Amino acid sequence: MTDYVVKAIALHDQVRAYAIRSTETVGEAQRRHKTLPTSSVALGRSMTAGAILGAMMKGEEKLTIKIDGGGPIGTILVDANAKGEVRGYVSYPKTHFEVAESGRLDVSRAVGTSGTLSVSKDVGMNQPFVGQVPIETGEIGEDFTSYIMNSEQTPSSVGVGVLVNADYTIHAAGGFIIQLLPGTNDETIQFIESRLQQIPSISSMVEGGYTPEEMLLEVLGKDNVTVLEKMPIRFQCQCSRERIASAIISLGQEEIQDMIEEDGQAEAQCHFCNEYYLFTKEHLEQLLEETI
Repeated sequence: MTDYVVKAIALHDQVRAYAIRSTETVGEAQRRHKTLPTSSVALGRSMTAGAILGAMMKGEEKLTIKIDGGGPIGTILVDANAKGEVRGYVSYPKTHFEVAESGRLDVSRAVGTSGTLSVSKDVGMNQPFVGQVPIETGEIGEDFTSYIMNSEQTPSSVGVGVLVNADYTIHAAGGFIIQLLPGTNDETIQFIESRLQQIPSISSMVEGGYTPEEMLLEVLGKDNVTVLEKMPIRFQCQCSRERIASAIISLGQEEIQDMIEEDGQAEAQCHFCNEYYLFTKEHLEQLLEETI
């Protein structure tokens, strides 16, 4: 099944709602970075939320999420855009903790709770819009809820879940964001709060194979949701050999000449997708000619 996000309105147009299936997308990140389970869940939850936030944007707009909670996982970095493309990585992908009594993954311990979650939005202006909040729980979902409430002044509920197989591959991933629009009445607010307390956990819904549409029906009630749009989601990196070559050219003649004389080659690896690029002496000499 292809990953996708749905955009919807609900409860007499008082609520804006999004839900996503991100299993293949998170699975591709796990495959590329070889993350252990706790890191997979932390990165997967972040990418899932990031993909939804990207789906809220338009045209060529894009965003970058940085989560740095001071924990052993280091920094989580996620890029997403309005086209359904998302990529991400963690500083230390081999970080892994389980809670002994329950066997649950201790994501909060890995992420840490003494740092910040920041979102930088590029909407085509001279400077990006940056919002930042302290990390409250390190569980990711609650921290994105805090970000949307405090930085965007929109009361929201964020649920994200990732389940990992015994062989460390991704079993299922998905989530939702529910947002109250201005003027939402008290009855609707109380109804949503009640539903959120009663519904299965997001991990249970993901494990149960709920589609994004079914997640929203579970959260907001049948007959209350109108789906407006569906958009495919995928892991997509922006790196390429051409971009790396342009970056080498931008270093200038002296720097490229030093590479040729000292190393006889140049190597580069993309943090986001782990693709490896090798430029031989002959390739570097060709690039050197382009600077002359």
